[in-house]
Amino acid sequence: MLVISCIKQVPDTTQVQIDPVTNTLIRDGIPFIVNPYDSHALEEGLRLKDRFGLRSVALSMGPPNAETTLRKACALGVDEAILLSDRCFGGADTLATSKVLAAAIERLAQQEELGIVFCGKQTIDGDTAQVGPGIASRLGLQQLTLVDRIEHLDPVKKVIRVRRKLEGRHEIVEAPLPVMITVVRELNRPRYPTVPMRLEAENIKVETWDNSVLELDTETVGLKGSPTWVSKIFSPEHDQGEIIGDGEGDPEGMANLLIDKLLSKDLLAI
Repeated sequence: MLVISCIKQVPDTTQVQIDPVTNTLIRDGIPFIVNPYDSHALEEGLRLKDRFGLRSVALSMGPPNAETTLRKACALGVDEAILLSDRCFGGADTLATSKVLAAAIERLAQQEELGIVFCGKQTIDGDTAQVGPGIASRLGLQQLTLVDRIEHLDPVKKVIRVRRKLEGRHEIVEAPLPVMITVVRELNRPRYPTVPMRLEAENIKVETWDNSVLELDTETVGLKGSPTWVSKIFSPEHDQGEIIGDGEGDPEGMANLLIDKLLSKDLLAI
């Protein structure tokens, strides 16, 4: 049974620059990392592999240099790593991205039974939290989002029970396999690769699937297949603030000063 972890290479910086013509991310000269939420998705897939003998696959869509991200997944112990890379995939929004990922997952599921697709809750460069649910919708999978614990998994009966983290409470949900699960950071603590595994990963072949493999309509993927785009990016403007203390030396005095400030600006009614 397959457990697929979708991971994304994201910029390791807050100084993200956008191409003014295409309104897409400028990748040149920017260091990249594995999206932090996806690291937890990858870890949980590896834990289920260790516990139940499932076959773990890491899947990523991105430019050729995203192979580095997948090699890190290989160093952690995945059985297979696949990079979805083609010029026609470039500039994709969440809709077009989910289409390419779903097509690859569907292809893998034709060769082996699909159990679970893991995604991070969201990516730190987009923060939309739409790709995981988009994959589920395209493939007709059950959606279990914001999961912070796998309560129970029965690969024979094909049932999984998870705990979802909601605002101020938790929810226990049970669903039949196959499922798509988006995870939060509290789910686990990602492992670190050993030196021998790092060295071994350098010789592992990372498969690259372009559109000649997936055979998607090029008008429905990448920039052409993206109905949403960035129209403008800017730093938000705000009034200059005032630091009135750290609140430690005289917390009561700082609180009273803050109340006086709010009252003077008619921002507080007592």
